[in-house]
Amino acid sequence: MLRAGARQGTPVSFDPKYQAATGQIIDVYVLWKDEEGGKHQVRAQEWIKDAKKEKPMGYDWVFAGSGFWKDEETGMEHYKANGGDLVCVSNFPTATLDLPIQSSDANDELMFVAYKEHVPARGTKVRVVFIPRVEKK
Repeated sequence: MLRAGARQGTPVSFDPKYQAATGQIIDVYVLWKDEEGGKHQVRAQEWIKDAKKEKPMGYDWVFAGSGFWKDEETGMEHYKANGGDLVCVSNFPTATLDLPIQSSDANDELMFVAYKEHVPARGTKVRVVFIPRVEKK
């Protein structure tokens, strides 16, 4: 994201109180071809359902940037998001892209679920594209 010129913000924080993730908005698109070779492109939000509103997620992701941790034994630094928190819909301090709203990871409180009716069949090859949104001055 930095190489693409995106402005990094800060990851979500819960201590001593909740502070939302910040950063430049990143538009996320998903591209794929159907069985007949037809090309498709949608905003990733179309694949995520707001569990209460029963419609696509209405929030943008921000480039929170995750962070680094240092292995005390080897002295090597590691990117926290390498653990799998690249694009999140539940708040994690390790997320590269996170939502700028409070969103729990507790199963009984999930705000967002897969929008199965909008997602192509399992095994479909997809390309995910990240585009930093131009900030208005």
